[in-house]
Amino acid sequence: MILSVLRKNVEPGIAVLEMIGRIAMGSDSQKIEWALAELLKENHNKVIFDLTEVTFLDSSGLGILMMCHAKVKKAGGILHIAGARGMVGETLEITSANKIVRLFPTVAEAAQGFESHASPPA
Repeated sequence: MILSVLRKNVEPGIAVLEMIGRIAMGSDSQKIEWALAELLKENHNKVIFDLTEVTFLDSSGLGILMMCHAKVKKAGGILHIAGARGMVGETLEITSANKIVRLFPTVAEAAQGFESHASPPA
């Protein structure tokens, strides 16, 4: 399945990239980098990756998510991940990515998480 990346704003100052499909090795994953670059260019510093509709995450996909976290952090922002479940959620936990990026069950909870943000060490 081809990866789709849709941009949404949930609250003023919070941008969401909703992903649908597979985050895996290949050119599709570049869509995430491009969409994030656009957000950073527009000075968005609170970003949520909504993975609710992501069905697969491989090691290169995980690498892209971690690289995006680093880019957001370098720009002075915060990245949260919402909706990761099943194999995708397990991959984030097994690899300890959840110790680097905060995971939330829903986009709404991820947005609330910015208010009480205690960022995990990275």
